[in-house]
Amino acid sequence: MRRLLASAGGLLLRDAGMLLRRRSCSGPLLLLGVAVCLFYQTLMVARNRLRSGPQQPAADVRSRKPSDEFLTETRRLISTLETIHRETQVQGWSQKPPRSHWAVVLTGQHLVSDTEVQLYQQVLQQMGYEVHMSRYAETSSFLRTNQGVSGWSLLLCLSSSERSCLRRISFSHLQHHQMVNLIPGLAETFSDAGGGLCHLYTHSHLTESDLPMRPYSCGSTNQKLKIPQDSRSPVGAPPPALVAMVNVYVLVTSVRPLTSFLHDISVVTTNQELRGRPTKLRDFLRQQLGPTSSHQAFGQMKQVIGEVLQAAVSTNEKTQTVNRCGLCYQLLTFTLLFNSSITPVVVQVDTDVTFSTLSKDTFDEQITKDLILEDTLHFLLTHTHLSTETEGGQYGGCRGTHALCLSEDEFLLLLRFQRWMTTPSAFQLLYPSSSSSPSSSTSTSISISTSSSSSGPQSVSDLLIRISRYYELQGNLSSRGDETEALTNQESAVSSSQDGAPGKGPCVDPRLRQIYTDPPLTLTPPFSPQVKEYRAEVTFETVMVRIRPEPVSSVCRVHLDEHRGPRMANYPVGLGNSRISILVTDNSEPEPVVMTIYTVHMYRESRPSLPMFGDHVMCSFVQDCSLLVKPSWSCGLQPFIRSQSPLQTCSSGHVPGRWVVPCLSCSDNRTCDWREVAWQPDSCYHLLVDRPLLQDCMMDRKVLFIGDSTNRGMMYFLMERVNSSLEDWGKAHDTLVYRNLNRGRTLVSYSYYPQFWLEKKQRPTFKQALLQLLNRSRPLVNSDLTVLVVGGVQWLNTNHLRTVREVLDRESLSNVLVVVKSLGMGFHLPVDGIRSLRLSEIQDLDRENNNIIATAKHHGYEVIDTFSITMGRHKEFLQGRCACHFHEVEKFWSPRPPDDTTSTTNTTRSTRPGLSNQSAVKNGAGLDTLTYHVRGPVNQVYSEILLSRLCSKTRH
Repeated sequence: MRRLLASAGGLLLRDAGMLLRRRSCSGPLLLLGVAVCLFYQTLMVARNRLRSGPQQPAADVRSRKPSDEFLTETRRLISTLETIHRETQVQGWSQKPPRSHWAVVLTGQHLVSDTEVQLYQQVLQQMGYEVHMSRYAETSSFLRTNQGVSGWSLLLCLSSSERSCLRRISFSHLQHHQMVNLIPGLAETFSDAGGGLCHLYTHSHLTESDLPMRPYSCGSTNQKLKIPQDSRSPVGAPPPALVAMVNVYVLVTSVRPLTSFLHDISVVTTNQELRGRPTKLRDFLRQQLGPTSSHQAFGQMKQVIGEVLQAAVSTNEKTQTVNRCGLCYQLLTFTLLFNSSITPVVVQVDTDVTFSTLSKDTFDEQITKDLILEDTLHFLLTHTHLSTETEGGQYGGCRGTHALCLSEDEFLLLLRFQRWMTTPSAFQLLYPSSSSSPSSSTSTSISISTSSSSSGPQSVSDLLIRISRYYELQGNLSSRGDETEALTNQESAVSSSQDGAPGKGPCVDPRLRQIYTDPPLTLTPPFSPQVKEYRAEVTFETVMVRIRPEPVSSVCRVHLDEHRGPRMANYPVGLGNSRISILVTDNSEPEPVVMTIYTVHMYRESRPSLPMFGDHVMCSFVQDCSLLVKPSWSCGLQPFIRSQSPLQTCSSGHVPGRWVVPCLSCSDNRTCDWREVAWQPDSCYHLLVDRPLLQDCMMDRKVLFIGDSTNRGMMYFLMERVNSSLEDWGKAHDTLVYRNLNRGRTLVSYSYYPQFWLEKKQRPTFKQALLQLLNRSRPLVNSDLTVLVVGGVQWLNTNHLRTVREVLDRESLSNVLVVVKSLGMGFHLPVDGIRSLRLSEIQDLDRENNNIIATAKHHGYEVIDTFSITMGRHKEFLQGRCACHFHEVEKFWSPRPPDDTTSTTNTTRSTRPGLSNQSAVKNGAGLDTLTYHVRGPVNQVYSEILLSRLCSKTRH
């Protein structure tokens, strides 16, 4: 390989008519040195041309036809760089096995479940890195070992861990292959010197008039930025006047010489918007100013940022020692104010990517941040391994009249810069630009000294400027006739998904980029676009999760639960198991096509319980302090004072009561044994009806239920208690009739009301639904052998009770036993797609519930006060978006003799075939039957009260 490169270099030497002597020089460096010397003649011509007169504006430089000699020689240098890139890769992989690359991620205060941490781990592993994570440099076992000193290739110091990095990492002794996401001097320059004053101004003699930047624009102490609301266009301002605050994201890859890139995405906030929005800055400026003025504004913005960066680098050179960190980089956020002018002013600089104007509720902030961070990793790391594959030689002595000596760091920078300029990415070159002066680092208002004399040797900065100018000229030639702008390779390859606007075309890559949740979920396994099934556990206190999946491709659509569901939603998380389905669809056809389904299986823990081992006290509560339904009542645990007088059996199902639980202390609910919590009516108790008595009192009775799913849960609980098992179950939304209950001696029927999914004009009225239920359950007797249970979550009111009286009187059933299930807790969470009640509305429900109880008593009806029972345990809901279900049905296989006569499967339905009537499966011991069990302690309490009222001593 060395001989191959040397022979190539000899040919270039003869073409140039020069003699290049080398010492201790590796093959790639020799070839680059030859190309540089060959290219130097062109540099000198261009340099003299620049010195012959005043520097032309950037627009004039772009419009002037480039020299054929300049393009030819620059193209030859670039071709040499590309050859070095290819040959170095071949040499590195053929002579030795690929080395293992270690990346150390210091998370600081970030949780492992944070999408930013997951993003780093996922992208780095995809790029072949072994990832070691720790909170701080001091706690990293990898960095403490000898291998950790030089064995790592990448060190990422996330926010809140930067100080740890600066304390523990010696930036002046880094190896050539080591990269850190910090440039210490640059971060110091833009740090807060007090009150928001930038160190940039305290370490120099700059004044506010020297830079297009406000002095007090650094650090977190800076005041909240405001956009001028009443701005008049000054004379000469382009119509219409532009008033906007723009966050742009700058990647500084080197400070000596200065190289920086601008990400395509910005966050724009105008004086007509309350919140910012991520968008492509070029598109925004074009919409606001038109093609010509927008191009000028974009150029002015780049110039302003370039001037500030140059000033920062100059200040840093005067105050900082030399740090050997050729691969260090820094992401900066520049906040620019366009105030009726195409020339912005820098009003804020952050040494991190910040998105203060984006909404956190919609995850726009985290999505945009992750996108920029991922683009940064791909942009920097794709060609970073060049440095680890080169030989350790140093090009040190290009002698001659006009020689250029490159250090190894400069050589690697030049090689990477060339690859960056030709690699499609979301970044475009910010500095050096085509208007930058060779052999200097000056701006329009700041003069920065340089060691290069007017006749001295060229620096690597000159090469960077010429290479950047070459690609800009090439862009102009390739886009001749386009007066708006000249696109580089980087700009033309930006994905449309970064703009946030929906793309067009078929969904070719139906994968997810990430699943964003609030609170952050720890997914098992960790998220990967290739994995479709996940599990996550949350604590008891987590009652709702906001979720937004983000697709890899902008042309793909994401819907939750169904193919026309929302792309983002709040999900109530019931106790136990629940599931969230994420559908990635192709909407290019008239009817959406589901391409991929991701599933997140959720498990919410029960309330933490401490078993009782010794002394304890009894505590009680009526309502939870997080939801004060009765503002004048106490909340939370209170000492329970037991009545000294003997308790009597309760005379009604709506006797006021409270929940009672044993605890070590009533001041800490974590010390309670919540497995022993019980409902205790005031001054009485409800009889618990055992099964023989229950079967006896239900003999020859018909129990009719009308209401919603909460009413249906009570019905299935009654059926299981009577029969000792439940062999038929379904989420029926129509009419059901079970005729074979209690050995055929008890009938249970059910009608769902209200049918909310139908159009209002098509919904059966309550009177119609009640009459249909009565007719389906006939023959009926006009006594308490016929029971009508009416109620639901929150639809019932006093008018429904009057309708019950009118219908029963007309049907000659005025003596039947009517049991009213009162209102219940639910709809108290801000869930998307359904109504959500404010606290004041929930308090109104409490008053309505009292009216219902009073009206029911007036008509002589029994009442089960489910509102009071569910109020204190509203967090213990089970599955369902309404957060109103306190029961659920689980299924399992159980042995059952074939001649069993307690089956409940003899049912009839009005609108659909039978549910869950599974055929038997034979095993070695006999027949296994699919059975069901109604679980839920809150539902069990008020269902047992119902059974107690049905079988009280006054009922015969």
